Amino acid sequence: MFEQFIPFLASFFATMGFAILYNAPARTIIPSGIAGMTGWFIFDYFLTFSELGNFFASGIASFGVAIICQLLARQFRMPVIVFSIPGIIPLVPGGAAYTMMRALVEGNGEMALHFGTQTFLVSGAIALGLSLNSALFQIIQPYFFYPRNNKRP
Repeated sequence: MFEQFIPFLASFFATMGFAILYNAPARTIIPSGIAGMTGWFIFDYFLTFSELGNFFASGIASFGVAIICQLLARQFRMPVIVFSIPGIIPLVPGGAAYTMMRALVEGNGEMALHFGTQTFLVSGAIALGLSLNSALFQIIQPYFFYPRNNKRP
């Protein structure tokens, strides 16, 4: 039973490690870890329980991480990037990129093309999820954070 929670704990500690590596403020390290763990949970859920592929699961998970990072940035009064850069680390397709490079070195072009395509698609899905969240938040933000009768400063 504990074996099911190991990937979530690993993503939590990996995210915290990258937050420390990037010199994030000390009070944001644990919330960054929670954002990364939540992103991995969303990714794992959509990859396991739906027929969506790796591309859509990564995009939805990065969108979820971006929402959590926006909320944490508001709560801690910090820039969003403090939470989003470490929080997105568990979703980065490092294994596929390594396999692609290994296949290139070994001369296996077909396998390199397969894993290269997978790496670029997942990376694009992560960027798309973060960008969509940023755009939507800029559109929706004035309605939630500023009163109707007062002008935006």
